[in-house]
Amino acid sequence: MKQGSSSVDTAAQVRGPGWPEILAGGAAYVASIGLVVLLLPLISEPVVQGNVALLVSGLMGIIALAVAVLIRIRGLEPFGFRRARPLHLGVGAGLGVLAYGLGIVAALVYTALTGQAENVQEGYQAAAAGGWLSLALAIVAGALITPLGEEGFFRGVLANALLARYGAWVGVLVSAAVFAVAHGINPILPVAFVVGVMTALLFRWSGSIWPGVVLHGVNNAVALIIPLMVGVADA
Repeated sequence: MKQGSSSVDTAAQVRGPGWPEILAGGAAYVASIGLVVLLLPLISEPVVQGNVALLVSGLMGIIALAVAVLIRIRGLEPFGFRRARPLHLGVGAGLGVLAYGLGIVAALVYTALTGQAENVQEGYQAAAAGGWLSLALAIVAGALITPLGEEGFFRGVLANALLARYGAWVGVLVSAAVFAVAHGINPILPVAFVVGVMTALLFRWSGSIWPGVVLHGVNNAVALIIPLMVGVADA
């Protein structure tokens, strides 16, 4: 009887992710980055490499989320996989367009301050410009799989745990900063920070990762399509 009571008490204490999930999922994410850095350059075709890079960016988050889920909780609902209201999803879609605009401004400021002006998303843009099939694959990988994986880990695990334990300021800003650094020290860093802040705020407001997935997906889709349209107009 005592043993059963202890099990119930332990289960009651584990209501959401904490440091065990952050550390385990983070280790899996870092290990995945290491594999990508080693293996992705072996693909020489830019269009193929761009599509693979988009796909693995989502898979890394999915792997990290899966590791976090298996640590203690073993269910997706505590990680924010809950039904979202249409209002939250609609706001997420609108903020996705806004995030793209703010990201451009943030990247320009970053470039002016640091002098870094390299186009680190050249592979993604090559994938989008590689024909209709490649564009479709790029949108599926970049606007569906990547947002699902990255929101699942960075908001469902990291922001979720930090918000519950340290409050809104730490939860939103620290999770967004970690998300930004995970994209590298380059002009995409401030763009990722903008997206990270917005999606963390949406998560806090809605209690679901799905509005953030919508925001992230819209932002990524626009980021793939706009340069393609500008290139066609310039041709």
